[in-house]
Amino acid sequence: MSKTLVAYFSASGTTTEIAKEIASITDADLFEIKPVKPYTKEDLDWTNKNSRSTLEMQDEASRPEIAEKVKNIDEYSTVFLGFPIWWYVAPNIINTFLESYNFEDKTIRPFFTSGGSGAGQTDEKLHKSAPKAIWRPAKRLYANNTERIKNWINDIE
Repeated sequence: MSKTLVAYFSASGTTTEIAKEIASITDADLFEIKPVKPYTKEDLDWTNKNSRSTLEMQDEASRPEIAEKVKNIDEYSTVFLGFPIWWYVAPNIINTFLESYNFEDKTIRPFFTSGGSGAGQTDEKLHKSAPKAIWRPAKRLYANNTERIKNWINDIE
């Protein structure tokens, strides 16, 4: 029997809410992608050209280290992958996650949260980190919108 994983990175808690909802709806396991060095409010200040998040996103090769690993990734056939949008793409820690495992023949369903930005080049850039995965298009989701989340999970939307 194939299992489902909801793996997510959340800087402010918004993505966490949606990840938990998806895990509940799909009866999936939940895994939080946590950086070894947690982000502070100052680190996340996108208006500061010298903030940690800004510097990481300016360097496409940046791969923030992840604190924990999924111990049984081979058991999963589908991975819902959640994150906030930073500078019109997924944060580089998502690339770290993808490059840490073999996703060949696994379906990856990215979802993101955003205050107003669209997916930008998210799909294009993420696919490079797991080229043998079966990718679905990234979808912006909103907390407290269970019906839309269920429709997306069931491919109605």
